[in-house]
Amino acid sequence: MKTWFITGASRGFGARIAEKALARGDAVVATARDPEAIAERLGPHDNLLAVALDVNDAAQANTAAASAYDRFGRIDVLVNNAGYGLVAAVEEATAAEVEALFRTNVFGLLSVTRAILPVMRGQRSGRIFNFSSIGGYRAGPGFGIYSATKFAVEALSESLRAELAPLGIHVTAIEPGYFRTDFLDVASLRVGQTLIEDYAQTAGAVRAAAARMNHSQPGDPDRLAQILVDFADAVDPPVRLPLGSDTVAAIEAKHRSDAAIIQAWRGLSVSTDFQVL
Repeated sequence: MKTWFITGASRGFGARIAEKALARGDAVVATARDPEAIAERLGPHDNLLAVALDVNDAAQANTAAASAYDRFGRIDVLVNNAGYGLVAAVEEATAAEVEALFRTNVFGLLSVTRAILPVMRGQRSGRIFNFSSIGGYRAGPGFGIYSATKFAVEALSESLRAELAPLGIHVTAIEPGYFRTDFLDVASLRVGQTLIEDYAQTAGAVRAAAARMNHSQPGDPDRLAQILVDFADAVDPPVRLPLGSDTVAAIEAKHRSDAAIIQAWRGLSVSTDFQVL
């Protein structure tokens, strides 16, 4: 039996992963700002511990980690799922909007990870799934600030993987594409309050497309949740796990684009080295 610690577990991917982990007999520490919402979604269960956690509160993260350890004696899988999106041109996003997004998506993830790592290091085992995004691999108009937070998650995941692998702890950045959750609803996707007409054809078009796509996304969130529960048993998990045909296509397109840049600019790129006489 594994013990899972899941942030943002009252809805979306977090709730679905919790449901499927409980269904296979695992223990789940499900966290959210409102633990009553977890109880409403998941119902009573002997292997479930619902804990209040605002990931922006480092002290609360430490308390939640201690409660998890006191109840189950170990933490095998950390799912850093809590987060939200922001659609706005980079110039349109206010300083407050940018800071709030980084506080949750990056600093919140760091606080929870730091709270859990002493337990995993003591066990010399564990899995950490950091939710990134298709936007964590390639950015585009309207999602620059959101992608910046997810690029940060990718970098942290790569470094953590190298630091923790000798201790028996595996780290993977999870890269979902567009899945049919409530991510594009107002509860999970904030829309920048400042609109600049010059960005109507770029960020503005993305805002409109996101509204049209809501609840018609191609990805099945239940399939993703089951894949991640099964993935927790993978013998040699990769540093990143793309999920969704749209994510795979985006990664392949970026590889082609980057290869073309290197081919076109290789001479200039390598000319900066000291010249060997």
